[in-house]
This record gives sequence, structure tokens and C-alpha cells, in this order.
Amino acid sequence: MAEPSTAGAADSADSADVGDSADVGDTAIVTRALTKRYRGGQLAVDGLDLAVPAGSVFGFLGPNGSGKTTTIRMLMGLIEPTSGRARVLGRPMPRAARSVLPHVGALIEGPALYGFLSGRDNLLRYDAADPAADPRTRRARVTAALDRVGLTAAAGKKAKAYSLGMKQRLGLAAALLQPRRLLVLDEPTNGLDPQGMREIRALIRELASDGTTVFLSSHLLDEIEQVCTHAAVMARGRLITQGPVAGLSAGVRGRLIVTTPDPGDAARTLKELGANDVVTAEDRVSAEPPDRDLAEVNAALVTAGVRVRGFGIERASLEDAFVALTGEGFDVAG
Repeated sequence: MAEPSTAGAADSADSADVGDSADVGDTAIVTRALTKRYRGGQLAVDGLDLAVPAGSVFGFLGPNGSGKTTTIRMLMGLIEPTSGRARVLGRPMPRAARSVLPHVGALIEGPALYGFLSGRDNLLRYDAADPAADPRTRRARVTAALDRVGLTAAAGKKAKAYSLGMKQRLGLAAALLQPRRLLVLDEPTNGLDPQGMREIRALIRELASDGTTVFLSSHLLDEIEQVCTHAAVMARGRLITQGPVAGLSAGVRGRLIVTTPDPGDAARTLKELGANDVVTAEDRVSAEPPDRDLAEVNAALVTAGVRVRGFGIERASLEDAFVALTGEGFDVAG
């Protein structure tokens, strides 16, 4: 990740409070009307009001061009907002970047690595660049970080020979060289195989249990559901919703699932009953439930000669909630 800039300020003074309603002591990140407009008039982030609870694993979701990466770059002091305010760990950003960033570990847009150096030597360089790092315990910190992300066996290998997943692990290790109050991760499982993804999810849960707030940007909705306690959904530069993950899908009606050896007849009957978005896959038919009593729907299927093996409403997933909230699929690149 590039070295964050500390020049400039989003606010005129430290005393400018970010939000009247938010208790900054209970939040790791707070923004109020945070806006970024690029030259040419492109509005990348539009009036963002975000509240990331301290100690949470916070998922940051949004389709391509929704403003996620721009928001992260503003929070880390890499770019300045056009207007609005942001506080990270209770301090205004980017004004207080020099005091805030030592408490923040970040993996943004992939790690910046020296390809000709080994994984271990890359981390030694990262640690040496930290003025607060004790050189007497440097090698012990590097060894512990490599072990934590599963790179001990590859520590002596040159970084240019690392796979994408190994580079992601090394970038995460760099972010973990020191204890952090906040960890900001942009697509941390990018390039990892399923086992590697499980290991990183377990590591994130471990960090959160130790009191670290984790701010996680990801295009993998099941990943957010599995590891995050809270989430926010962005679309076209604006915040659509935020809150506990369990609550985001609570207002979205689940899908009706019918298991039957007669999927064609079941699909036809459901359509006649007013069900929408009917999808048939082998012995399973799913649909948006029709606006009528489910017992009546089940009876109508049986009357039509459908052999019903299973019948019920499947809880709405985070993906269902995302589509319902944004009206679009989930094709994420930034």
C-alpha cells in the first residue's frame, strides 16, 4: 500500500465534531456527509454517513463504482474529501493521520512488495520503516506474523515467486506486525483457495475477539455473512443501509422452496398461483412466494398432482437483501 499522505485537512480543527448523534467512544469510524467529487464532476462518494462500532467486524459492500475504495482511501488519508468529515479512532482524518495511522493496519488494493526480496525480508523492511517498532524484537515479530498467516514454510522464498494468494497473506502479515486497534482490509481473500479463505476468516474472528475492529471490503457476500457482525451497503456513491448483518436481510421476504420429483408441474402451478421468479433446478423449485396463505399453496400443488417432498420458506440471504436494496446484481471491482 502506498504511504498515506498527511497533508491537508478535511476539517478546520480537531475540535470539529464529526457527528452530533454518534458516540465517538463507541465507534472506530464515523463519517458525516463525507463526499468526494473528482475533476470533471464525477461524484464518487455522496454524503456518506457511516458508523462502524468499535470491536465489530464490519463488512463494506457495493457493486462496481459504488465508492467503496474511494471511501477507504479517504478514511486512510490517502486522498482528501471534497467535503464532509471523518473520524478514525476518535480523531479527524486526514488531519490527524500521523497520530492515527500507527494504530491502524491496512491492506488496500493489494500489498506493495519487493519482488527480489523474500517474504521474511519484505516484512523486516516494513517493520524497520515503523519508527515505533523496537528493533531488538523485530525478527520475533516478523516470525510471529508469518506464522499467523501460514507463510512460515515460504518465508525464504522471493516474493516475485509468490502466488496471488500468498501475496495477500504477506500483505496481511505486514498489517499485523504490531497490535492494531483497527484493521482495514480491501478484498483480503482475493486469490486464496477455499482452505486459505477459511483460515483468513478464522484469523479475522480471532483478531476481533482480541478487541481489534476489522473493516472489511469484499465482493463475496457469503464471506460477509460468515465473518461480519455489521455491514453497510453502497450503491452509486451513496449509503443504502447499514447495521447488524442479521438485520439487513430481516426485512426481505425469503424464497419459497419446493422439493419434488415433478419440478415442471410444480413450476407451472406456482406460476398459476401468482409466484414470480420461478426457478427450476433438478428436483427443486424456488420462487418468490405468491401473496396468499402458504397452506393454500401447498394444497394447490398436491391437488395438481405434484408429489411434494419438501415445502417451506428459505431465509433471505444477504445476497437477496442486496439485490432488493440496490436493484442490481453484485459485480464488484471498486
